[in-house]
Amino acid sequence: MDTGAETIKATVDKFALAGNQAFKDQVEKTLGALSEVNTLSKGNVEAVVESMTAATKGAEAVGAQALAFSKKNWEDAVTAAKTLSGAKSIQEVIELQSAYAKSSMEAYVAEVNQMSETLSASFKDTFKPINARMTAAVEKFQSYR
Repeated sequence: MDTGAETIKATVDKFALAGNQAFKDQVEKTLGALSEVNTLSKGNVEAVVESMTAATKGAEAVGAQALAFSKKNWEDAVTAAKTLSGAKSIQEVIELQSAYAKSSMEAYVAEVNQMSETLSASFKDTFKPINARMTAAVEKFQSYR
C-alpha cells in the first residue's frame, strides 16, 4: 500500500502543481489585460483632451473671423452711407447703392466660403485624435482574433 499511497500523493502533487501554474498563468494574463486596458484608457483620455483643445482653437478661430467680418462689414456700411449722403443725383444714388450691394454680397459669399473652410479644418483637427484611437482599438481587437 505504500507504493499506492505514494502514487496517489505524486498524482495529487502533480495536479496541485498544474493547478497552481494554471492559476498563476491566468492571473498574469488578467493583469496583462488590465494593464493593456489601462493603457488604452489613458490614450483615449489623451485623445479626448487633444480633441477638445483642437475644438476650442477652432471655435476661437471662427469667433475671431466672424468678429473681423462684422467689424469690416460695419465699416463698409458707414463708408457707403457717407458716400451716399454726398450723392448729387438720384442716378448717382442708385449707382452707389448698386455698387455697395454688389460688393457687400461678394464679401458675404467670400466670408461664407472662408468660414466653411475654417470649420472644415477645425472638424478635421477635432476628430483626428479620436479617429486615431478608434483605428488603434479596431486593430487591437482584430489582433485578438
